[in-house]
Amino acid sequence: MTGAMLCLSVLYTGLALAASGSGGYADHPRAQPFIDKMVSEHGWDEAEVRAILAQARKQDSVIESIERPAESKAWAQYQDIFLTDKRLQGGVEFWRQHADTLARAEREYGVPSEIIVSILGVETYYGQRMGTYLVVDTLVTQAFEFDPGVWRARFGLEQLEHLFLLSREQGLNPLELKGSYAGAMGYGQFIPSSYRHFAVDFDGDGVADIWNSPVDAIGSVANYLSENGWRRGGAITVPAQVAANADREVLNRALKADSKVSSLASKGYRAATSVAEQAAGAVELEGKNGAEYWLGLHNYFVITTYNHSRLYAMAVYQLSEQVKGRREQAS
Repeated sequence: MTGAMLCLSVLYTGLALAASGSGGYADHPRAQPFIDKMVSEHGWDEAEVRAILAQARKQDSVIESIERPAESKAWAQYQDIFLTDKRLQGGVEFWRQHADTLARAEREYGVPSEIIVSILGVETYYGQRMGTYLVVDTLVTQAFEFDPGVWRARFGLEQLEHLFLLSREQGLNPLELKGSYAGAMGYGQFIPSSYRHFAVDFDGDGVADIWNSPVDAIGSVANYLSENGWRRGGAITVPAQVAANADREVLNRALKADSKVSSLASKGYRAATSVAEQAAGAVELEGKNGAEYWLGLHNYFVITTYNHSRLYAMAVYQLSEQVKGRREQAS
């Protein structure tokens, strides 16, 4: 047992004594199957699991935020949240500070620096707003306060399991980790499973730390996109010219490039700028001046694996273009 894990074991033992019968989620009717799984499949001590759950608390604001996500807004309102001059300037400054690291990540993973910068900007204002919720609280709220048959409850339970495993693997205290209302953490807002699968030690200090190391955060975002299919040098999206008789059934049909550029052109959605024949999806967004039409290409939909939203992918793309343009003007 490592020194860090020995300290955690002592901590949990103390909590188990102090928290027995104290409430929390240790005695929640749906907690026992989770406890049994952590013991039987992952070798956790039951008292340790109970001690952690006993300290977790329901967060009503988590439920409220989940029921009113930013992605439920129209594009006209959504873009005002993320496409601001302050966030643009922050991106230029972050790129200036971490230019060498961003260039290395682009070389190794094929993801453009501006996309990495933009995701960090959209997610946490370049590390300035990583979230103040205890992650264990957000996850137990999702796991045990939503109907067990809905996706959100399954998500919470799955991520709670990953949080326990992550804390053991990294020697972290799960009762101290903070993040967003959804349970996402660090500069890039990785949920626990994404942290375990995609976070990388990009600064070479022996640990993947996405809370305190912007270098690790940059490498981790690049690795995430690469592992989810990012194509080096591939375009992201282009505006579409729409024919009067365009087939509306192809619009926003799936969060994937489920057609071809030529096929969409035949259905009334022609690329407004030159683009090679490739997989694409027709996207409609409700903008400030009415409907906007775009062809989302492969990399556009890779961005949606980070957040399952066309609005999110467009915000990341447009902020990346603005940051890149402003940086080029300043150089």
